Amino acid sequence: MRKKNIILTVIMLLSIMLSGCGTDTQGDKKTEDPLKAILLIPGELGDKSFYDSANNGMKLIEEKFGAKTKVVEMSTDFTKWEPNFLDAIEGDWDLIISGGSATEMMNEIAVQYPDERFINFDASVEGEVENVYSILYGANELSFLAGVCAALVTESDMELANEEPIIGFIGGMDIPGINDFLVGYIEGAQFIDEDIKVIVSYAGSFTDPAKGKELSLIQYKQAADISFNVAGGTGLGVIDAAKEGNKYAIGVDSDQALLFAETDKEKASHIVTSAIKRIDNSILRAVTKYVDGTLEFGTYETLGVTEGGVGLAKNEYYNDLLSDEMKATIENVESKLNEGEITVKSALGMSTEEINEMRNSVKPKNENN
Repeated sequence: MRKKNIILTVIMLLSIMLSGCGTDTQGDKKTEDPLKAILLIPGELGDKSFYDSANNGMKLIEEKFGAKTKVVEMSTDFTKWEPNFLDAIEGDWDLIISGGSATEMMNEIAVQYPDERFINFDASVEGEVENVYSILYGANELSFLAGVCAALVTESDMELANEEPIIGFIGGMDIPGINDFLVGYIEGAQFIDEDIKVIVSYAGSFTDPAKGKELSLIQYKQAADISFNVAGGTGLGVIDAAKEGNKYAIGVDSDQALLFAETDKEKASHIVTSAIKRIDNSILRAVTKYVDGTLEFGTYETLGVTEGGVGLAKNEYYNDLLSDEMKATIENVESKLNEGEITVKSALGMSTEEINEMRNSVKPKNENN
């Protein structure tokens, strides 16, 4: 009997020890192992817009969660992208974050590695992959606001505005994601003036500031008062041209006026506002939901004005350059968008013929670029 009691006691002690070890192991993993997230950029940092904003999102993750993060600049050479994705998969990261022009490749790789978890911070296509959470931005709504602002500028008595109701648009490439900006921009401008004209140019690159400057100077010479830069690093040339041509510009993705405020105040003073995709906040939002266990992989969300995913930069330059009446008009339009009173078309649902028709309908008669 005594022997039986001793055996039972030993079994109980072993059970407690094993149970305690299991709990400690799981608890240590949960509380001590930091979140690990890697950002794969299909380009390079330093564009002062799209990729820099994504990089800032990683910094926000570090600050909020004490996460271990890594940022890889894959360059624009797409042949280097797949090896970088495979390296990330081998690196045992909790989250692999990328997007934009790398969307298609990331989705294909995600299918091959169903145990990995991916966040697409700027999906170029709407689609659902089981282990990918994708973020789309209401680029059409955002650029609608930019179009409203541009139209108000060109029809104002602002110092650098002329009498011609002509505005410009510089796109990195003639692709759906960029044309979604264009469609909203045109509709926003026409919301203010149905007869306004828009000069549309594509640089064919997101990394060629010289080309961006060249195209913008041509637009300014053709009487455009202001040009909207939707071209990544190429768009920095638009801002250079605004300074040289003594005209106005609208930045994109990040608050580009503030980025130049310390290094080149004159250049900053030509940037009326910037159309901001809050990529940094949206990455933080997605990762927060992942940590909370509420992030739904296999789905995508479009973050527009209502969700706070997009908006115009309203800094000191915006406040100083625009009149109170102009700012009130923009705020009224924002309110209408937020309440669903204005519906903006999207290039993502339009044919090439429809987009061409829209571009041609606003083309100035004297345009020759």
